[in-house]
Amino acid sequence: MALQAASLVPSSVSFHKEGKCIGFKETSFFGVSFSDHLKAEFHAPSLRIKQESRNGMIKAQAVTESPSINQATPEGKKTLRKGNVVITGASSGLGLATAKALSMMGNWNVTMACRDFLKAEKAAKRVGMAKGTYSVMHLDLASLESVRQFVDNFRRSGKPLDVLVCNAAVYLPTDKDPTFTADGFELSVGTNHLGHFLLSRLLLDDLKQSDYPLKRLIIVGSITGNSNTVAGNVPPKANLGDLRGLAGGLNGVNTSSMIDGGEFDGAKAYKDSKVCNMLSMLEFHKRFHEETGITFSSLYPGCIAETGLFRNHVALFRTLFPPFQKYITKGYVSEEEAGKRLAQVVSDPSLTKSGVYWSWNNNSKSFENELSKEASDEEKAKKLWEVSEKLVGLA
Repeated sequence: MALQAASLVPSSVSFHKEGKCIGFKETSFFGVSFSDHLKAEFHAPSLRIKQESRNGMIKAQAVTESPSINQATPEGKKTLRKGNVVITGASSGLGLATAKALSMMGNWNVTMACRDFLKAEKAAKRVGMAKGTYSVMHLDLASLESVRQFVDNFRRSGKPLDVLVCNAAVYLPTDKDPTFTADGFELSVGTNHLGHFLLSRLLLDDLKQSDYPLKRLIIVGSITGNSNTVAGNVPPKANLGDLRGLAGGLNGVNTSSMIDGGEFDGAKAYKDSKVCNMLSMLEFHKRFHEETGITFSSLYPGCIAETGLFRNHVALFRTLFPPFQKYITKGYVSEEEAGKRLAQVVSDPSLTKSGVYWSWNNNSKSFENELSKEASDEEKAKKLWEVSEKLVGLA
């Protein structure tokens, strides 16, 4: 199978060093786009050494450090409340794997924010998430009204919000023409960026009010939007330009449906939306971290070769990409591993630095990765913030 896959892959294959994520020229493989994806392996909570002196001797004891809130018990001892995390797009793929990983820890209440309530409920049961560790709430990021309704419903639930994970994404690499959200925005950017932007802005007050030690807002990025990598340079490359298309509303009528004002390209629209996600994270950090203590971060957990995100790709890609990653690049990463990595960014006490784009090396060790020039452009991040506020009705 490896040889068969190799014979069908063009000479323009490229490799990403850390995750061995390969890139494919969009036009070189049956005219379709090869995009990267995600990986993960969860690390156990950090340990510290507690020393006790007994009869003149020092005794070392390993103590697990876990983020929690102390509350009094009838015995006068302290107990730990569970953290509350909201994960968008948790009915499949990376989101579901992350929800499962957190629910299995036993110290998290997971809210699965999904468009299809029944699908999410069935998925949770299928992967073995125990009753009482999760709940499902409706959220359609392609509708700003749905986003507002979700926020209102979440607040009515009475739950505190400790961590928000913006994970859901739309990827339409083979579409020839744009489709649009309920508010008239090109679907990929409207969902992946604008829906999450409004959700994050509205729930920021809830995060501020949390008494949990590790308050976090996490936005999933992508190597495909990072042009300082090999994979990020596979055409079509992400490029926001001067944001003229976004400023015009991405409606494809009075202006372009693409952020940079160019002609529609489904693969590029996804990549552009990921640049927006990473720029948004940096602007959140700049505006609110010092004031609130909230950790704002993004991540690229590695290449996921088999994921529901590829459901709109051509069948041949979905067939050949996994064995190519497994046997040729050796960079195959499962959704389960990716979910554990994202769960690590949610819960690990050591990953508290704000404004960081996390990645993992081949030894499954997390590190602070470097964003491309565009994905870290402070002026562009500021302009993106201001334009996005207007589009979602916050300015």
